[in-house]
Amino acid sequence: MDRLYIRSIYLSEALDPESYLNEIPAVKQLEKDSLVFDSPVTIFIGENGTGKSTLIEGIAVASGFNPEGGTRNFTFSTADSHSELHRHLTVAKQAYPKDGFFLRAESFYNVASSIDTMDRESSGGRPLIDSYGGISLHRQSHGESFLALVKNRFSGNGLYILDEPEAALSPARMMQLLCLIHDLVEEDSQFIIATHSPILMSYPDAALFELDEEGIRKTSYKETEHYRITKDFIEKPETMYRHLFEH
Repeated sequence: MDRLYIRSIYLSEALDPESYLNEIPAVKQLEKDSLVFDSPVTIFIGENGTGKSTLIEGIAVASGFNPEGGTRNFTFSTADSHSELHRHLTVAKQAYPKDGFFLRAESFYNVASSIDTMDRESSGGRPLIDSYGGISLHRQSHGESFLALVKNRFSGNGLYILDEPEAALSPARMMQLLCLIHDLVEEDSQFIIATHSPILMSYPDAALFELDEEGIRKTSYKETEHYRITKDFIEKPETMYRHLFEH
C-alpha cells in the first residue's frame, strides 16, 4: 500500500489528572510522541494490563467505530464501559477506507446478537446476515463465526481493527486468518491488531509494537518474549516444567 488509512496517532488533549489512563505508560507516551504507522499490518503486543485493548479501542472509537465492535453503522450498546481515550486521541488519516470493521473478542457475542436483532426488526430488503455468510453467527462455533466474518464481511480497501482475534481460533485457524489478512492487504487494506499469539505476530513485515512499563516501542518478532517463551516451551517442555514446578 502506498497510502495507509491511519498514518499516526497522538494525544491532542491532556488527560484528566484523575483518569486511570495516566497509569498506562504507553498512553502517557502519546502525550509527547506520536505513534507512526508505516506498515499495512501493525500489531500491538505486551503483557496483560499494559494497555493493548485500551489503546486499540481508543483508535477504533476515534475512527468512528462502535466501542463494542462492528462497522461504523453499528450503534448498539450493552455496557458503557469503554474509556475516554478516544476523546483525547487524534487519528491522522492519509486516505479514507471504503470498508471497515472493529472486531473485539470479548464483545463479539453482542455484535452477533445485534445482527440477528436488526434482521428480525427489518421491514424488508436483503437480510444483513447475508453479508456475513448467510448463517447466524450464533449458529456457528466461536472460531467459525470469526472466520465467517473475515471471509464474507471484509471486502478489501478497508481499515480492520482486531482485538485478540486468536481467542476463538485453533493454531490451524490462525494460519488461515493469516492467509485472509494477506489477501486483504493485497486489496489495499490496513490492519491494526492486538494479540498474544506468536502465530499472528509472525505476519511478514508487520510492524510490532510492544507495550510495557516503559511505554511503547518497536520490536522484532524473534525479540519478543512471546516468541522466546513459546519456542523454549515447545523445544524443552520437561525443562520448563521442572523450572515452573520447582519454583
